Amino acid sequence: MNILITGGSGLTGRRLSEMLMQQGHKVFWLGRQKNVHETIPSFYWDPEKNYIDEKALEKADRIIHLAGMSINQRWTKKNKQQIIDSRVKTARMIFDALSRMGKHPEAFISASAAGYYGTYTSDKIFTETDKPANDFTGTVCRLWEEQARLFSTAGIRTVILRSGVVLSTRGGALQKMMVPVKAGFGVPAGTGKQYFPWIHIDDLCRLYIKAIEDRSMEGPYNAVAPEHLTNAEFMRALCRVMKKPFRQFSVPPLLMKLFFGEMSVLLLEGSRLSCRKAIETGFTFEFPDIDTALTDLLAEKK
Repeated sequence: MNILITGGSGLTGRRLSEMLMQQGHKVFWLGRQKNVHETIPSFYWDPEKNYIDEKALEKADRIIHLAGMSINQRWTKKNKQQIIDSRVKTARMIFDALSRMGKHPEAFISASAAGYYGTYTSDKIFTETDKPANDFTGTVCRLWEEQARLFSTAGIRTVILRSGVVLSTRGGALQKMMVPVKAGFGVPAGTGKQYFPWIHIDDLCRLYIKAIEDRSMEGPYNAVAPEHLTNAEFMRALCRVMKKPFRQFSVPPLLMKLFFGEMSVLLLEGSRLSCRKAIETGFTFEFPDIDTALTDLLAEKK
């Protein structure tokens, strides 16, 4: 297949591109720099100027939309709007361009996030039928997914993957969390009782590949591992696998709020998500528990 990826140079995009090419698929990106002669050709787009190289869309059998400004930064008014626009406007750009061209790819696969259900701790196990939360992360994901559903209204098979924290040693949250653990300061964030929905990067990429290939998949799926962990349980496991001490004290919530601002809710709150719908498609997690996942990541340095 010819597969177009937006946000291909990001953490998930790079690993997904590698795995797709290993399976014989042709992969190309939409990016800020044009270079069609690389191993992974990149076609130019400029969302601020509403420009997109339509040659990329013309070639695409499937489109995977991963583009989006990182949410892991201070949530100033300006940054909040950029976080939304980088997801919503880019999806609309693709939809409008396809409509102009009369192009009809077989599938549009969009990223979303566990934040759809909000940033608060609850014993409830959320499923894909639950409504989005009214907080910032819920609003971002709702608007993001509304744009993705435009493709469905046009008769294009649409899949949305609401991912938890993506674990990889190439970047992202895990790499940052390993720093204090290496220094002997492996401690929970806040109370440590908040849930920590997570997924090994290879399982996430395998779920994207299944969404590409399995024409029965449609709509939203929670892309999280089946094991439910609290933040404290995750940090304890990380310390165990890294053979470092786990400290019983925690970082006070007030200190985290002072340091991270409003964005601290991503660290201090968290919910449990069900991955049953993904499993019912026949998908099998290679890394269903945290010890298996961390052992693989730290051994292979993926």
